Amino acid sequence: MGIAASKLKSVEGLQFYKFLGTGGGNGFSLTPDFSTYAFLGVWDNISQYYSCLNEHPVFLEYTQKASSKRDLVLSPVNSHGKWSGTNPFKTQEASKANFKDSNLKAVVITRATLRWNRLLSFWKAVPEASRAIMNAQGVSYFKGIGELPFIQQATVSIWESFDAVNTFAYKGKEHAVIVKKTRQKKWYKEDLFSRFFLISDTTINLN
Repeated sequence: MGIAASKLKSVEGLQFYKFLGTGGGNGFSLTPDFSTYAFLGVWDNISQYYSCLNEHPVFLEYTQKASSKRDLVLSPVNSHGKWSGTNPFKTQEASKANFKDSNLKAVVITRATLRWNRLLSFWKAVPEASRAIMNAQGVSYFKGIGELPFIQQATVSIWESFDAVNTFAYKGKEHAVIVKKTRQKKWYKEDLFSRFFLISDTTINLN
């Protein structure tokens, strides 16, 4: 993936991107899922995204080798924190008013770089976090993703609505315990929390 990343540096309209591995099982695991990989990109506009996805040699090669692919097109609603020293979604935040009458689903992406001296404490708490989201109401998909095993971790989850996200985030006891531990134990060197509208979700079987 490192070689592929270098080939995208000059792609027009691509502001920010990451190639990501995924966790095994439900994704919240120390065991990698070597069958599933992710690409996250921030674009100037949707046409540049589709052009790169359908025409760039990197993605054409991945398409030839993959058995299936799933494309999520997202529109940022709010985002705070940093990813590699910047907030890639901040400048593209959408107004909720633009979608207030829609039935669009919500997507949440969280990301953190862990402190080396907090790794053991963090990973001991992962099963608790996994149970919390598995028991949440209104979540239809969740997966652990990341740039660097054990150190740079992220999650992506799809929810029926922002109301469901808020219920989990602010009213769920299990999640509240995890948030409290995060603050007390200072697990993260850098973190980011972002919410999006899910504009489209397409799965294609390839081979």
